[in-house]
Amino acid sequence: MKTYYDPSIFEYSWEGVKNKDYIIATYYIEDFLDGVDFLDHLSKVQEMVLEGSTGSWIDIKEETPGVREKLSGKLLGYYEVPAPKYGKRAIIQLAFPTAAWDLNANIPMMLLSVAGNIFVFSKKVRVLDISFPESLIKKFSGPKFGIDGLRKLTGVQGRPLLLHIIKPKMGMTAEETANQVYLTALGGADFAKDDEMCSTVFNCSMEDRLTAVLKAVEKAKKKTGRELIYFVSITDDTDRIVERAKRAVEIGAKGLLVSYPIGFSALKAITSNPDISVPVLLHPSNMLGLIPTNSYVFLAKMARLCGADILLGPSYWGATPPVTLEESIRWTQVVRSPLYGVKPMMPTIGGGAHPGLAEIYIKEVGINHIIASGGGLLGHPEGYTAGARAWRQAIDSVVNDVPLEKAAEKHIELRNALKYFGYYKRPRTPWLYISPEFTPKVFKDDDIRK
Repeated sequence: MKTYYDPSIFEYSWEGVKNKDYIIATYYIEDFLDGVDFLDHLSKVQEMVLEGSTGSWIDIKEETPGVREKLSGKLLGYYEVPAPKYGKRAIIQLAFPTAAWDLNANIPMMLLSVAGNIFVFSKKVRVLDISFPESLIKKFSGPKFGIDGLRKLTGVQGRPLLLHIIKPKMGMTAEETANQVYLTALGGADFAKDDEMCSTVFNCSMEDRLTAVLKAVEKAKKKTGRELIYFVSITDDTDRIVERAKRAVEIGAKGLLVSYPIGFSALKAITSNPDISVPVLLHPSNMLGLIPTNSYVFLAKMARLCGADILLGPSYWGATPPVTLEESIRWTQVVRSPLYGVKPMMPTIGGGAHPGLAEIYIKEVGINHIIASGGGLLGHPEGYTAGARAWRQAIDSVVNDVPLEKAAEKHIELRNALKYFGYYKRPRTPWLYISPEFTPKVFKDDDIRK
């Protein structure tokens, strides 16, 4: 007798796959059928599981019980979310056996299991999170530098790092680019990076730009005693990008920028190559377009697994926030969390960032992150060097618990930046208990739990 629900899929729990070779993905799904009172959501989940592993839309004789038991996905959790009439909403957790593809730690095949045809079944599906077994993690090298390595390279401890985004996106000559980096280096920027739209342009090759910027960095170092690290864009087709990365390192690059269109697999090819021994910054670019169906927590974990030292990501306070407040904070936390010895990745937030937002950024994310600023640095009324100084003054004041308005009384660059860009205080939600009216006054007036 064939039951409605296959035991090889449904008769599992977290304990049943614990410490075994499964990746576990968490999803939000919802389905609605107007006028239909009986919605069998578990049957829908069963089809999703089989599509991500062994099955088709109809039974095939070669898909034996043994094949399903070994290779099919497993439902570990189904948690219903209240839904309007004629609808079903749920959080589900599915485990997929790595035996299907793990001989070579195969990223594309992993994504096919977790985030492939699964999207064609429910009206709305979103991958929320992913968890890896230790046996799989050990097959990846992860970031070469991570947070500690980046701090060692820069010599900076105890504060967020400042990244100058080179603007305009493209069109400058190599010499113009170098001059801009030189000026922000004088102001105290720790890093500079090409805009993701710039790689090799008709009037500015990667090689010429890199050579010119490295000279400017050395010139600034003689004045400041500190060496800015420049992330040069090497984004290219997958059959050329590793050689291009090697070429940049040969010229003297201290950092590489790649954009997500290359894919996680190409990122892994770069970061795992022993000849490419510099930090790699991943720009999300069109990865942001995946957010309706893939949470940034999931995407950021994949970037870390594939070796990015730095990931630029969305902030609720950015120019175009594509995520909620909680997701914008949570992704920065998980990339720094313990992961079977894999180095933590440095999160980077930006997009419309200016010194008036420094307090919000730093107090939400902490000191182990990079603030990326283009227009909010270069647009300073007194120029590029003043823009970098204003940012450094803002960062230092927040880290030392000095209000920005107070610090601005001492620092003219910061004062003019706040006057020009504005200063933003983070809104507060006055609650502690379920009933806000019973929240102690001290919590309404100030946050005493620091």
